[in-house]
Amino acid sequence: MLVGVCDFPGSYAFPPAGYGGIERWLWAIAVGARTAGADVHLLGPGWLTDLENDWVRKPVRLEDTTAGSLVEQDLRGSGYDLLVVGHEYPSLPAWARTAKELGCDVATFQHSPVFRHTTTAFDGERSRLYCYSPEMMERYAAHQPIAELAVQLGRHEEEPPATAGDDLVWLGRIDADKAPHIAVRAAQMLRRRIRIVGPVFDEEYVRRHARLFNADHVNWVGELGGPAKTAAIHDASVFVYTYARPYVEAGAAVFGEALRAGTPIAALTWREGTCAQAALCDRTGAVTVAKPDEDDETAARSLSRAIEQAEGLNHTEVQAIGLHRFDPARHFQAIANRSC
Repeated sequence: MLVGVCDFPGSYAFPPAGYGGIERWLWAIAVGARTAGADVHLLGPGWLTDLENDWVRKPVRLEDTTAGSLVEQDLRGSGYDLLVVGHEYPSLPAWARTAKELGCDVATFQHSPVFRHTTTAFDGERSRLYCYSPEMMERYAAHQPIAELAVQLGRHEEEPPATAGDDLVWLGRIDADKAPHIAVRAAQMLRRRIRIVGPVFDEEYVRRHARLFNADHVNWVGELGGPAKTAAIHDASVFVYTYARPYVEAGAAVFGEALRAGTPIAALTWREGTCAQAALCDRTGAVTVAKPDEDDETAARSLSRAIEQAEGLNHTEVQAIGLHRFDPARHFQAIANRSC
């Protein structure tokens, strides 16, 4: 089986060193496909050039390819069975035209809760859309989505054997949508230290919660990548997950990252059917569902109880479940199951 994994224009490299979303998913697909025995071509100029030492890298984008050109003829001659791409592209006419000319299957994962697809982007057979959670499945029901947990990988992020760890960790982009201030307050209630890992996307949000973020129990780590990022998760006793009331989490890389590292998760959600409920079970974490009209203080108190519950879980078992549930090869086989 020959798989083409497509990049797209963006601010992150492929694969990204630290923070990233769809870019990390596409890298996981490439790694998973190769592990599962498929041949893989990395399509597009965004893939790091040093990957050429170990991968077939073709720096061309389908949307830039004209009908009948030598580039298109070369791509058609390659005989792709499956193209995997970011969610916008099956609805982009220029990309879809070339993909149709190549005559292969197309698969993507919905990483945005608001993007609107064309009515012809997916048929549920040759062109397939995958969604993480029940609420995402409902949002994209018109496109015949298929339920699947997303796996995301960064380069050089192999997980060591699980350990009980110390302190708490929160990881993600730092802004109002992700609401890390609630995690900080929950840690404060428990008199626990918490490490905040990730890039600041909203300085005003950080200033608004400066009293919490500047408290003595908070360790600002910044953005990490590679082994340092893996270690920050692996060395924690509990991974704390939060988001804001109206926000819809579409892809949720952190669940797979934490569980594969053997770190149980305490998750705050505001409704049922979210990525947290899809990803976790009572052996891997604790989910608390707050009422949307509850204030942050009440939500933090509920989250603190979830942290205490998650801390009692067996890290070795968490890792074993995580490595199975978020295995790149298994994930690729699920994405490609109608092409094999």
